Amino acid sequence: MTITLDSVGKRYNLHWIFRKLSATFVQGNHYAITGPNGSGKSTLLLLLAAQVMPQEGHMLVRLSNSNTQHEPDYTWFNHYSFAAPYLELIEEFTLTEMLQFHFGAKPILPGHSVDSIIGALQLEHAAHKPIRNFSSGMKQKVKLAQAIFTHAPLLLLDEPGSNLDTQAFALYQHLLAQYAADKIVVIGSNNEAEIAACTGRIFLPDFKSEKHPR
Repeated sequence: MTITLDSVGKRYNLHWIFRKLSATFVQGNHYAITGPNGSGKSTLLLLLAAQVMPQEGHMLVRLSNSNTQHEPDYTWFNHYSFAAPYLELIEEFTLTEMLQFHFGAKPILPGHSVDSIIGALQLEHAAHKPIRNFSSGMKQKVKLAQAIFTHAPLLLLDEPGSNLDTQAFALYQHLLAQYAADKIVVIGSNNEAEIAACTGRIFLPDFKSEKHPR
């Protein structure tokens, strides 16, 4: 898969979040989106997920089984997974039920199961514990696992280290290196530890404009 942003711009009301942003994302590479709080890191991730649309420019995708580029269509959700602290889990579910629900809608990485993912997270003791009783760090581990173990070529991560202690962060880095090496990984963060392995970087203040829309 290849994703191309061609001079994209996104605004809310009269305020441009970013403008004239061009970039190419190639499968097998990791990319960082950086910038101060409020600079649009989450907005750009949502744009890559086609959950928000640009006011100018185009996002074009080329799938591995195609030689042509096209804008994302209604099937785009099948091609990515997303983890962010602000995305909610279903708190009434147990961990096992939450993963079964997620992977009922998204394909699981070949060779894995709900039980093997729980083992990889080192959360066997909490397999039948309601999510509402999890700590913030445990919830973040579940969100990351849902995204990393989804069989999709694009992985979008917004501040993935949020609420993780040192041990949990090391586990996240291990899972990312082992199971996402052949994906496009895009990480929104200013934490150097989270983006140290990224080969490409987009610094959003480079694409700021205070001009009013035409």
